[in-house]
Amino acid sequence: MKHRIESRSVETGKLLIAEPFMLDPHFKRSVVLLADHNKDEGTVGFILNRKTGLKLNELTEDFGEFEADVFYGGPVDNNSMYFIHTAGNILDNSLEICPGIYWSGDYDKLKILIECKLITTASIRFYIGYSGWSAGQLEEEMKDPAWIVSDMDPNYLYKSNPEQLWKEILDQMGYHFSAIGRLEGDELMN
Repeated sequence: MKHRIESRSVETGKLLIAEPFMLDPHFKRSVVLLADHNKDEGTVGFILNRKTGLKLNELTEDFGEFEADVFYGGPVDNNSMYFIHTAGNILDNSLEICPGIYWSGDYDKLKILIECKLITTASIRFYIGYSGWSAGQLEEEMKDPAWIVSDMDPNYLYKSNPEQLWKEILDQMGYHFSAIGRLEGDELMN
């Protein structure tokens, strides 16, 4: 699939791909799904490619032995957990991010759906914290070449290897980005 680079404008359901030379340790080589973007209120997103190394059942007993990976969503509100899923048709109060991908929902019903195996680890991701920008902040960042805005592909969430996602997207974007995506750490500084 040839990946299209979109305009530098941002909106709910788009991806922010960290430019190769971004040095911010929270976002270096990150891919952020924008879950909510409102020019007057700000932006919420979740980093798709950073596992914490923790399992859900290590953090809470609410879901029994459900061994879902927990991801680092970003540097804001790291004392809270969030979730993105594909079950918007059965999980009340879910917010659609883009076709087939939802954010949040009724927590008590989520527990029941997981217990009944109607939601599996293949259809949900849990996050500690989120990525957030105040009103106008992300638009200011877009004036500098900090982010590449692109379309979301649902396969990135559940079928791609999170550790390879940044490189995978850059490879799909073509020669210039593909070459930079292959450079490792210190080579980027030369």
